[in-house]
Amino acid sequence: MIPAPVCTSTSTSTSTNTSTSTNTAVARTNTVTITEARARFTAGRGYLAACTLGLPTIDTIVAVRDDIEVWARGEACAARYGEVVERVRTGYADLVGVTPDRVAIGSQTSVMAGMVAASIPDGAEVVLPRGDFSSMVFPFLAQAHRGVTVRQVELADLAASLTVNTWLVAFSLVQSATGTLADSAAIQAAAQRTGTFTLCDTTQATGWMPVDASVFDATICHSYKWLGAPRGVTFFTVTDAFAVELYPVNAGWYAGEDLWESCYGPAMLLAQDARRFDVSPAWPAWVGAEPAIGLFRSLDLAEVAAHNTGLGDALCDGLDLPRLGQAIISWPDAAGRDLARLTAAGLTASGRAGRARVAFHLYNDEEDVALALAALRHH
Repeated sequence: MIPAPVCTSTSTSTSTNTSTSTNTAVARTNTVTITEARARFTAGRGYLAACTLGLPTIDTIVAVRDDIEVWARGEACAARYGEVVERVRTGYADLVGVTPDRVAIGSQTSVMAGMVAASIPDGAEVVLPRGDFSSMVFPFLAQAHRGVTVRQVELADLAASLTVNTWLVAFSLVQSATGTLADSAAIQAAAQRTGTFTLCDTTQATGWMPVDASVFDATICHSYKWLGAPRGVTFFTVTDAFAVELYPVNAGWYAGEDLWESCYGPAMLLAQDARRFDVSPAWPAWVGAEPAIGLFRSLDLAEVAAHNTGLGDALCDGLDLPRLGQAIISWPDAAGRDLARLTAAGLTASGRAGRARVAFHLYNDEEDVALALAALRHH
């Protein structure tokens, strides 16, 4: 048995609250209000880009800075980082309604989607919504050499497009370019009728609305947007029934049953649960993710959703657009004039697929709506 590295220093902030991943879900209570959560951010006014890059809380900023100092002193410890990763894994599992044994970790959406894509049987069919984010499209198109067929249909037609020949339907719960919410209930019902596996990307949903990952065969979430974690912290949830269909093509030492017994070949003994799909974590990012996930576990996400969509609807009212009930609001702006107006007014927004795009999160309020409307009405 190869022992885990011994950490001799106790000065790092990542050395407390040690726990390991278990198969038991942790009870979550909503203990932080939106008002209290807002006080944990140093910025937010005029920042309308959570859908591009979320903002860190003060706790995340402190955790990352402290970790850099620990590293600089030569006191960073691999085993202690591992403890952080397991706490974050457990916290995320609770956030989305699954047990930790069903959560794999990684760094990028496309890597996890690529693992699923590489597991699709030769010649099988995949159905995707047209215009979804490339990380949920390209990995499947890249399987054409094996005869994998990809059909792309309008999001509204996704459920009706599934047939008994469809092996997988893959989609984002919230569309990146438009903020449109997929009719996940209809898609799940159709998938059950046709025997189709479901893969849902919740990157643009988890953090601003309640997400139940247990209703899908697999989900992917990159947490640097609405969850405010550093980029490089991704989660993959998977059911046992779907896991047996997947090949751990990214397997490395972190996918081993015992990490420290898995550092060298020639034998490979992978974890029996979802950890066999783990990709070795970028340690400092997970230090910053721990307080980020902790905050959103303590919030009432239905309340956050009502707050965010209320601001989105207020913007729609001011722009004479139909109310959408979305946290992301976008509209045609092929020439980029509206985006330029927002930027000139000192607001942070984005442009995607020929559209101006703004997003409202818990650190925004009615004043942000007013600032955006004033900028857009100014010619």
